[in-house]
Amino acid sequence: MNEYIDKTYWIAIAHLPKWTTERTNRFIIQVVHENKMSWSNFFELDKKGWLELFAFTEKELADLEYVKSDMPRLAFIAEQLQHEGFQIIPINSPDYPVVLKENLKIKSSPPILYIKGRKGLLQEDAVAIVGSRKAGEKALEFTDHVAKKSVKEFKVVVSGFAKGVDKQALDSSVEANGKSIIVLPQGILTFQSGFKKYYEPIVNGEVLVLSTFFPKAGWDVGLAMARNIYIYGLAKEIYVAESDSKGGTWEGAMDGLKRQRKIYVRIPEPKEKNANFKLIELGAVPIYGWRGS
Repeated sequence: MNEYIDKTYWIAIAHLPKWTTERTNRFIIQVVHENKMSWSNFFELDKKGWLELFAFTEKELADLEYVKSDMPRLAFIAEQLQHEGFQIIPINSPDYPVVLKENLKIKSSPPILYIKGRKGLLQEDAVAIVGSRKAGEKALEFTDHVAKKSVKEFKVVVSGFAKGVDKQALDSSVEANGKSIIVLPQGILTFQSGFKKYYEPIVNGEVLVLSTFFPKAGWDVGLAMARNIYIYGLAKEIYVAESDSKGGTWEGAMDGLKRQRKIYVRIPEPKEKNANFKLIELGAVPIYGWRGS
């Protein structure tokens, strides 16, 4: 079998048109675990064969027929990923981060991860540091402190590569010779400038770049919002440097609180205008006296 075929199938399955993450994951369970089928065997079936084994809707059948016809294009993408040193980690792989499944469950765990860098970082204890793109000086100072403290504790720093807090978390970690995971708001093949900038720490195994989106997807506001759940999901500890009362940081924090995750929030300085206190009122844990810790 062509070495790219299995990866091609996984790309097809992970990005079925408008399928929810939960529907895709349940589909994977049905095919791979319950029916013990390989993807090549599944796609050898026609519409009739699928209906004999699975209770697909007409829309789902049409989607599967579409991706089946799209395999040649997806195979080129799989081959490009392979040649350029990217890895694909399906949800049933032993390399898939356990913490992500534990935090996001079947409903929200991404079916596959596209990565570049040392995959072992996905299994290490991680800290997420999140906050506004327009964060103030105190928030960035807090971010730098938490990132460098995490490095001293041999923890991986997870961030989303946005301006402000995300970028500060990454750069502080790199400066301290720590380990970081960048969770992209775009497809992994569209991050070329980032790979050039962080080439050395990626090659040295200190930075891992991760995307859950279609490899050629460009940056998009919707994707930027969607990836926040994965930043939180990869981490055992979550620190909010600065949050507005809406937007990605706020929604991610609210989702974490609903999942009964511990969300640590910086106590804002007098006259700061942000929603940090609101998060604390809703159950987040306040961080006092961090400068001396």
